Amino acid sequence: MRKLLSFLKYSLLLGLSAFLMWYALKELDFEKLWAELQSISYGWLLLSLLLGVAAYLSRAYRWYMQIKPTGYSPSLRNTYNAMMVGYVANLVLPRMGEVVRCSMLRRTDGLPVNKGFGTVIAERLIDMVMLAIFLGLTFLLELERVRNFLLGLFTDKYDSMEQSLGSLYLVGGIVMAVGLVFLALGLLYLKKLQQNAFFMKAVGFVKGMLQGVFSISKIDNQFVFWGHTIFVWGMYYGMSLVVFYAMPATSGLSPVAGLSVLVVGSLGMAAPVQGGVGVYHLLVQTTLLLYGVPKEAGMAYALVAHTSQTLLVVVMGVISFMSIMLQRPVAAGEVAEANAHIHEYER
Repeated sequence: MRKLLSFLKYSLLLGLSAFLMWYALKELDFEKLWAELQSISYGWLLLSLLLGVAAYLSRAYRWYMQIKPTGYSPSLRNTYNAMMVGYVANLVLPRMGEVVRCSMLRRTDGLPVNKGFGTVIAERLIDMVMLAIFLGLTFLLELERVRNFLLGLFTDKYDSMEQSLGSLYLVGGIVMAVGLVFLALGLLYLKKLQQNAFFMKAVGFVKGMLQGVFSISKIDNQFVFWGHTIFVWGMYYGMSLVVFYAMPATSGLSPVAGLSVLVVGSLGMAAPVQGGVGVYHLLVQTTLLLYGVPKEAGMAYALVAHTSQTLLVVVMGVISFMSIMLQRPVAAGEVAEANAHIHEYER
């Protein structure tokens, strides 16, 4: 039954992705779209890919820095390989990549999945903060353009939204009440729960995950860690910007337009569909319309930027997967011995 539900869930997401892609393409002149694609300057596209490689290498080192305070010390190579395999997994099953990359490090270096997953949660929280900063910067620099766009988007829907607020408040109140009831029951039967093996195993899992989440506060060189964070997002911005220069229709856009595309594209990639397909293309095309870029040129940009980076992830991820599979899985005894050496060194 669970497998059937998972199949239906991912089939629905794939169907949604396909529908959005169809919706974005349905009114386009394909002759104009093909002409835009034929005008690509591949030198700028290659530069975008190189910036992508730099971003992934930097992210791998940043994750490596996060893991070390948990008491485990995987090699930087294995950390990078696990991360890239996770990115490929996200292209197939949304949100599965986070678990897959932790499983890969469990195989190669014995890192417990819960601790690894905790570091990934911390990484995602940092990305959310950086995205919020870029979003705020975009609003400040493009206040008039964004304001007019949002007003045009929501004016017709304001009345229906206002009418539905009462229902939203009711649902929110019910959720809070149910949560409080479960919390009260948990406190009331805490002693009995502590005698339950499954409950204690779940508590141990959560503790390990929280250790991974808060490992960020124990990183030795915070300056280097946050420097890598800024560098990664700088590379993301560069990847969006240089593709502008690869096409005549977008080559005259300002660096601020690149900032807008970065923010909107990141939101599209964060959507729970395979690789952000459809969502990314529709959002980026719509954003470029605000800057006077024709629909065909906007879609051509989205196709080029998304497809090139997706192929880069697939190539790098497949190589990383092969590298991991060629390694002998680490044995439990080897992990225990390695950790003993680590703790001895720390003392």
